Amino acid sequence: MSQNNNNTQKEALFSPKNQKLLSNPLGKDNPISVQVLGICSVLAITVQLQTSLVMAISVVAVMGFANVIISLLRKTIPPRIRIIVQLTVIASLVILVDQVLKAYVYDVSRQLSVFVGLIITNCIIMGRLEAFALNNKPWPSFLDGIGNAAGYGWVLLTVGFFRELFGSGTLMGYQVIPNAVYEMGYENNGFMILPPMALITVGVIIWVQRHKDRSLVDVS
Repeated sequence: MSQNNNNTQKEALFSPKNQKLLSNPLGKDNPISVQVLGICSVLAITVQLQTSLVMAISVVAVMGFANVIISLLRKTIPPRIRIIVQLTVIASLVILVDQVLKAYVYDVSRQLSVFVGLIITNCIIMGRLEAFALNNKPWPSFLDGIGNAAGYGWVLLTVGFFRELFGSGTLMGYQVIPNAVYEMGYENNGFMILPPMALITVGVIIWVQRHKDRSLVDVS
């Protein structure tokens, strides 16, 4: 009997509806490529894949826990001060994340500089708190936060991958383009490490995804 109850609880936790909270932001509801939110950080910190990865993990942590906290408090927050409460929760989590980064990855923390602090005003996080966490239970809110943060993160990593590879010839700080290629006349594309190229790369990702989604609709 208890085993059946456990199976039922697992099915409820990972129901098709809850699974979509994780999967949809990776594709058709992606916060960057579909909703065009959170573009500023994509332009600022994707020169290197390492900084992109650290920022993505930071946003996942902040967004997941912020959604849960706001969901737990949703029935006790007066509507007039809900934005203040949301900002306070996000700011507290960002400070915690910033201290962890300084303690364990200080060099990356210096490279990210003020951009970790700008997570506080990331419109993706504020949008999900306002639109979802305030109206749903903790578990779905957690999944929604993780899903949207992961959707934001994969775009961040994709942009960082191509910018570092073609702009510096490295990935995660390690040289991946052999010296023999440079001896043949290849040169790194300095334009890739400039902010306009980040915007162009995001534009290409948006075009590819929307073209793919349109093709799926046409086929169906």
